[in-house]
Amino acid sequence: MKLINHRLYHDDDEPYPYRETPNRGGIFTPLFLVVHYTAGATAEQAVTWLTQTRAQASAHAVIGRDGSITQLAPFNIITWHAGVSNWKGYKGMNKYAIGLELDNPGPLSHAANGEWVSWFGSRHDPSEVIEAKHKNRTEMQGWLLYSQAQMEATMELSELLVEAYGLEDVIGHDDIAPTRKTDPGPAFPMNSFRSRLFGRSGASSAADEKVFETTASLNIRTGPGSQYPSLPGSPLPRGTRLDVLDENGSWLHVDVLDAVNGVIDLEGWVHGSYVRPVP
Repeated sequence: MKLINHRLYHDDDEPYPYRETPNRGGIFTPLFLVVHYTAGATAEQAVTWLTQTRAQASAHAVIGRDGSITQLAPFNIITWHAGVSNWKGYKGMNKYAIGLELDNPGPLSHAANGEWVSWFGSRHDPSEVIEAKHKNRTEMQGWLLYSQAQMEATMELSELLVEAYGLEDVIGHDDIAPTRKTDPGPAFPMNSFRSRLFGRSGASSAADEKVFETTASLNIRTGPGSQYPSLPGSPLPRGTRLDVLDENGSWLHVDVLDAVNGVIDLEGWVHGSYVRPVP
């Protein structure tokens, strides 16, 4: 993909879908990238809502679970995605940040049959969900995993935007409005996403010769997804040291550097939301 006059195009000069939002401001020079979830049923529903005047909200692009991207405003035009917000001395982040909306329902609750249910009634199999506490909340909730296609599209677009505009950082809506917002939530692997986006690219550089550690009790699995069985030694205790070997969407292929639960020389897949570089 590439940019032409702040609009998104495929490499063959075919433009990405563009549905202009009326909820916009003037020209600006972005400094940051802010990731949101839509908290709705579909990407199309989000696009339809954000292009209506009565929404009084917008973003620069919506990314579907299939990896599709719909642009709503040129990337050098202010959109209304952040609301009351601040970050590192900047107040009112609409004036400083590009906003990306990822199709995801937000926090989920348990149904009697074991499924997870969104606020609007969509149902999700446990294999698609992680259960976690949001960093700004105290209760355990379910969070729908972002799809691999969606994460790949988000990464490719973000790399393009960082290069084109010299962006300084990528942050969540829950970083800039922590008392109000929970998006993109624990299912979005912000730590590894940021690491790949700024100065590291490609799976082989994921670890960048750094040691990582788990931030919670965490299952290690035979493959990159919660549908794969847990390996002997699961769950890894909090603080277990890891070497990151590869990445697949939100999942990390790791070599466990410690003996855990009586198991040594353990290698498998963990979810990236619960892994961070050792300080």
